[in-house]
Amino acid sequence: MRAQIIEYSEVSDKAVILRKNGTIVFTNGCFDLLHAGHIEYLRKAKKLGDILWIGINSDKSVKRIKGDKRPILCQTDRVEILASLRFVDAITLFDEDTPLELIKMIKPDILVKGGDYKDKLIVGSDVLKNNGGTVKLIDFVDGKSTSAIIKKIKSL
Repeated sequence: MRAQIIEYSEVSDKAVILRKNGTIVFTNGCFDLLHAGHIEYLRKAKKLGDILWIGINSDKSVKRIKGDKRPILCQTDRVEILASLRFVDAITLFDEDTPLELIKMIKPDILVKGGDYKDKLIVGSDVLKNNGGTVKLIDFVDGKSTSAIIKKIKSL
């Protein structure tokens, strides 16, 4: 079944409905040039609960974070690709630099970030702790990154 693409303005209402179906796991990112590392990360995130909800940085947000040459794929394409994955249940685009406001609206049971966040402040972790949720870290697949793909393309 294809993931629901949930408009930012509908997030709070949809979160209430989706929560009835079980545990909400939330993660976020740019997901530019989707690769095997992303797939493995998202598959592991889904196994932590019932509903996997992804917050995707909008094109404007990615440009602010990564620079004017990013994203490689536009937000419409990134959403479409992620929505086609059978283990993704919901997707929401956000324009902010962090997903804090989105996390406040969803109030996920589990917040997932990559292993590179070990010993770092994770945006939204306080929201989860205040609502009885947990934060989980998932290790990345070695050698799999969008930056490495871009570097390889540039070298050709």
